[in-house]
Amino acid sequence: MSLLTVAGAAAQTASRWYPVPAQAQYLTGDSWSNAGTTYRLYGVQSCLRGTSFTNAHGIRRDCGEASLAMLIALTRDLKPQCYDAAVLPQSRTVFVLCVAARSEGSGAGSRIDLGTALIATGFAFAALKADGKPVHEAYLVAQNVAQQARAGLWAFADLPDPNAIILRALRQAPAGASSR
Repeated sequence: MSLLTVAGAAAQTASRWYPVPAQAQYLTGDSWSNAGTTYRLYGVQSCLRGTSFTNAHGIRRDCGEASLAMLIALTRDLKPQCYDAAVLPQSRTVFVLCVAARSEGSGAGSRIDLGTALIATGFAFAALKADGKPVHEAYLVAQNVAQQARAGLWAFADLPDPNAIILRALRQAPAGASSR
């Protein structure tokens, strides 16, 4: 049995859309839990809690909390529908893709990917594999656009890049240690 089990065939997955539950407990800027299961946005990496940046007023703020606040706001405003992309059965973690449909005003009928929205606004990052390559290439493109535009957290010179922190920790981990 593999560490990461892909959840069903595409046709099966497509019929299993569900909302983020109203009673979900948000854990990080890319995850929440409900009924004993952790749901994590596939290919998205939020800022890490305990890391900080200095805002425009010179006040130090927790970067992970900023990512978390944006996930909560977008989830509540967009009311996305999610489906299971992959499962880590031994840890009760489900990687999800979430999409919101716009049905009114300009952009009617368009779809907004929650991961892209978080990354493009500068409040999350494209997750990287242990080899430094993106989990989802399109998210890296959105991140580069946000970085160049200095959107969201990219506006702050001391932004702690979570991928650099995670990759550094992986490289320093003893041989044989479990990776993300």
